[in-house]
Amino acid sequence: MELQIARQIIDTLAQGIHPVTGEAMPDDSPYNAPPVIRALHVVSRALEAAGAPAQPEPRRPQRPRPPQAGQRWTDPEDRALEVAFDAGIALKQVAQELGRTVFAVEQRLIRLGKVPAPAGGGRYRGSTAAMD
Repeated sequence: MELQIARQIIDTLAQGIHPVTGEAMPDDSPYNAPPVIRALHVVSRALEAAGAPAQPEPRRPQRPRPPQAGQRWTDPEDRALEVAFDAGIALKQVAQELGRTVFAVEQRLIRLGKVPAPAGGGRYRGSTAAMD
């Protein structure tokens, strides 16, 4: 395996993404632990220094994060999410109103017991009516 490919895999893991499937790692994954993320970044820099490509890869532009991204969920947010989900409001709309990502809303619904955890650990992709 070439160093560049190994570095791409390390960088993908450091972003909390499964390098083969492209799915986000679960919250309890060791790859989401801050010391592991820092270690992966150190290894990535070491691989870069050992055999950096002549031309760096262009970076994808970062999308702006929703205002509540990374913040703890509050009881009022949980109640609003449950009411909206029970009313059949699209998860995309609920996520926008709560200032969260659709993935965060999906994961919270699993934690609240509103939807079952997916078999195999992938992202929840329940009824398409609730997703649109």
